[in-house]
Amino acid sequence: MSIEKIKIESKPELEKIILEELGHIEKGLTVICNNVPINDKTTLDVLCHDENGQLVVMQIAVDEDDDILLQGLQSLNHINNFKSMLKVTYAKHKIDDKAMPRLILVAPSFSETVRNAVKNMQGMQIDLYEWEYLKIGDRKGLRIQPIFAPPKKWVKKPEPEKKTEPKEKPKVPKTVEKPEKPEKKPEVKKKTPPPEPKPDPKPEPEQKAEKKEEPWIIPPPKPAKPEEPKEKPEKPKEQEQPKESPKKEKPKKKLKLF
Repeated sequence: MSIEKIKIESKPELEKIILEELGHIEKGLTVICNNVPINDKTTLDVLCHDENGQLVVMQIAVDEDDDILLQGLQSLNHINNFKSMLKVTYAKHKIDDKAMPRLILVAPSFSETVRNAVKNMQGMQIDLYEWEYLKIGDRKGLRIQPIFAPPKKWVKKPEPEKKTEPKEKPKVPKTVEKPEKPEKKPEVKKKTPPPEPKPDPKPEPEQKAEKKEEPWIIPPPKPAKPEEPKEKPEKPKEQEQPKESPKKEKPKKKLKLF
């Protein structure tokens, strides 16, 4: 079975095919409006919103054209400024006017200049898709190949993160950490303070000087001039040992003469 590549020459024809096969670019997209003039040189090709209500600006090109990026950015900025009004105007659509709109560029090919510019842009979500219109047998169809399509990864990442959160909680065996800390508390360091020989200062009892409080020592009664003892014991005249009164010489026994 032969495969034939069909060339699409007009932008309206390409736009019609893309709207019919929008699901090949991204599932869940809902068209809000198309061909919205932004300024004299720029027209917003297709405006959609995804399943989350986030606005999606789609800019398409029949041939490789670097201007597609500039036109897409102008359309994106315009929609971002009026997203609140769009929410009221298209009340039937679930539009999230708090989310930043994103941009999808669809072209048969992109130059390195455009690819590098998109890679280095921050704060914006821009997807690139290359298209081919093929005829297989009696059937015709649009073949879309994503070049940069981060939105799909974006949606998947937050979901697994929520699932892992409950798993992380049980992993934290805080009970194990707590017992370790108390063991550290009785660090031997507390035992080290005893070296501070504060008890040594006890030698203060050396206040034996207090004993100097000689007032307790009843000073030997100063002779207090012992009242000059009436009649100084004048060495009690040694009682003047009665001058042994001349020992009465025992009367000599007179010898009696016969």
